Amino acid sequence: MRIDHGQHDWPWCKCEIITKWANNSWRFKMENAFESAIFNSEKDETLTWFLKQKYRLSSLHPDMSDSMINMKILRKCGGELEHVIKCRCVEPCSTED
Repeated sequence: MRIDHGQHDWPWCKCEIITKWANNSWRFKMENAFESAIFNSEKDETLTWFLKQKYRLSSLHPDMSDSMINMKILRKCGGELEHVIKCRCVEPCSTED
């Protein structure tokens, strides 16, 4: 990219990356990857799995708040893990969201 366009600042590079990669097929692929990812404590390392889901959601919805991202990821955990975390949340959480 630098060979073709020369030195540019980060906002210009970010815009070019978004233009090249943020198309409908990429968005579809990211949404499917997020929807199909279910946390499995035996198979997945917790931090790696969580960060991967966070990056997927952040790239799809850059204006989404951190608390909303966390709640969407928490729904992917399900079962006892979701219940335990919601019991310890400071903010009131609804299981029907």
